[in-house]
Amino acid sequence: MIIRLTNFLTNHLREQKESYFVHMWNAWKLAANLLLVTSKCFVHSFFPFLFTKAVSSKIEYLDKLARRVK
Repeated sequence: MIIRLTNFLTNHLREQKESYFVHMWNAWKLAANLLLVTSKCFVHSFFPFLFTKAVSSKIEYLDKLARRVK
């Protein structure tokens, strides 16, 4: 069971070509950006004049971050 879990984890990290901590950092950056965009969308739903381009301006950045493009 533990060996299977270890293989699953190491295979994924090898596919991403990242160490454990680099992978963790990238996941945290993506999660933080998604949380920020989600918060702006929520505020925008009540006040449409605020954050009018918040989501559209982040889409390309989030895509690159998720794909690990430098």
